[in-house]
Amino acid sequence: MASADLHPGANDVWLPIPPDEIEGLPDGLDYVHWDAGPDFPADPARCVFYAVPYMKDPATVLRPLPLMSRVRVVQTLTAGTEHMLPALPRLPAGARLCNARGLHDASTAELALTLTLAALRGIPGFVRGQDQGEWRPSVRPALADKSVLIVGYGSIGSAIEDRLTPFECARVARIARTARETVRGPVHPLSALSALLPDADVIVLATPLTEDTRGLVGRDFLARMKDGALLVNVARGAIVDTEALLVELTSGRLRAALDVTDPEPLPAAHPLWHAPGVLITPHVGGPSSAFLPRAKRLLRDQLTLFAAGEPVRHVVATAG
Repeated sequence: MASADLHPGANDVWLPIPPDEIEGLPDGLDYVHWDAGPDFPADPARCVFYAVPYMKDPATVLRPLPLMSRVRVVQTLTAGTEHMLPALPRLPAGARLCNARGLHDASTAELALTLTLAALRGIPGFVRGQDQGEWRPSVRPALADKSVLIVGYGSIGSAIEDRLTPFECARVARIARTARETVRGPVHPLSALSALLPDADVIVLATPLTEDTRGLVGRDFLARMKDGALLVNVARGAIVDTEALLVELTSGRLRAALDVTDPEPLPAAHPLWHAPGVLITPHVGGPSSAFLPRAKRLLRDQLTLFAAGEPVRHVVATAG
């Protein structure tokens, strides 16, 4: 799309961050701030670039899209875009849905490593001991000498391996939708998953939620994991069959560290909260101090391309 293709009088950009807080935004576009409040900041029909508010209810962020008859780019601030797909059939033909590839790599990879180390070294138990004023020494597994399998080797999966490198793991295996070679070694296709599972001491889920990955971690997957293995999920809750996982946790055969759950938010009375061997964080892989500077950079870079008539990056779907 060339910049001349913009409809006369229709060049609004909706941003969830105040425009005056983002340095280097290109000229020639009209910027308005909307972070999912009850009132729209301008006529949605004038919007040509919609940056979706972050960590807001999907129904709320989808609300203006049927009225955005001239929108050309819908830019999420999330790696996953499944919450936006219901709107795609109603977007103008040629409108592009972009994800935030790279934005959450540092923060999510940090949390994946944090969950892995905390679960292996028994940090939740020590915290409970501290709450009770009890000294509870024990010998716990180390990450050193463990075999790690990363399921979903995109930019976040690669960033997770970056952070695993100093920890003297015995090996790191990688799974993605399609096979390829990297400087660190082979990335295996999803079809190789069954063969790789039994060797892994730690399995880290970092794959997008798609029709192929929904329910991927079910009874068969879990049954192939070795006794005592740790499942770490920083992807999406629906990738894991919660009931099947509960069976394995309750038996004590497997352990889990979960930043995402299904359902989510996890209801207060849900048995997963109190299952043995589980550590749960409330979907905080993305929101950290690393988010805002990277979000501003992403929006500035995408809008610079858009204003110049250049193809935007990270397109995951095109309407029409």
